[in-house]
Amino acid sequence: MLVNGVWTENWQPVQKEDEDGRFIRQTSTFRHWITADGSAGPTGDAGFRAEKDRYHLYVAYICPWASRALMVRALKGLEDYISVSVVNPLLTDQGWQFGGFDGATQDHLHGVTYMHQLYSRADPQVNGRATVPVLWDKKTDRLVNNESADIARMLNSAFDQLTSNTLNLYPAELAGAIDELNGRIYTDLNNGVYQAGFATTQQAYEEAYHKVFATLDELEQRLSDGRAYLMGDTLTETDIRTFVTLVRFDSAYHGLFKCNRNTLKEMPALQAYKQRIHALPGIAATVRQDHIKAGYYSIKSLNPSGIVPLGPQE
Repeated sequence: MLVNGVWTENWQPVQKEDEDGRFIRQTSTFRHWITADGSAGPTGDAGFRAEKDRYHLYVAYICPWASRALMVRALKGLEDYISVSVVNPLLTDQGWQFGGFDGATQDHLHGVTYMHQLYSRADPQVNGRATVPVLWDKKTDRLVNNESADIARMLNSAFDQLTSNTLNLYPAELAGAIDELNGRIYTDLNNGVYQAGFATTQQAYEEAYHKVFATLDELEQRLSDGRAYLMGDTLTETDIRTFVTLVRFDSAYHGLFKCNRNTLKEMPALQAYKQRIHALPGIAATVRQDHIKAGYYSIKSLNPSGIVPLGPQE
């Protein structure tokens, strides 16, 4: 935890909880936007123009929120436009650390050891946790944004004039339906699995558990008509948000987070949907099950022995 820019205590998985033991997630604090012309976005300051090799993305393969950003980067063909550093999936007493694990990298920009050092660099008085993803401006040496929903949304369109990539994950005609389903998927599934896993009372756990499986049942039914994606034949950011939880479900959430009514493999429409998205160009490279399992099972409060299960592999 950072207090006025200084690391003050060991990392803990539960950020905050309410009086009934419900897990509460920290709110992102850096909310600037990259835009095509450098004008201000919905929040934050102007001055972040879309340019090739100006921006850098910090991610963790274990993290579903960071994986959203990686997926959109791949789908939009931005690999040559936005560079990447990957943290170690094993959570340390100082949070995310660079290097020391197959597929993890050093901090390519500043050479720091821990993610929290970048937050202190961005704001010497920063408070809270040092999360991923982080989008950094190499030109001005500023932290642009650490909210995955914002990053995914800006990468969807800000660079189009440079790349000529016409894929639109947030088409205007579907915006209302996307926003509505996004909200429920985030509350009851994306964050719901964490609320189940980190619940500190039976009531809070059961409440989250039932929300998770009610949502999975709804999505299974929605996909059972043979549609390719949640909105029909159009891939949208809702599919990105859903996939990052589904791809971690059997390997982490089913066991470690006690979301164990059934595995995803027992839900044929959702399993086929997960595999369909995984097969899209560039997506497989954003999924590292070795990072996912090593990272989640390194959480000492949930798995004090540190033993990582051998299965499943996908």
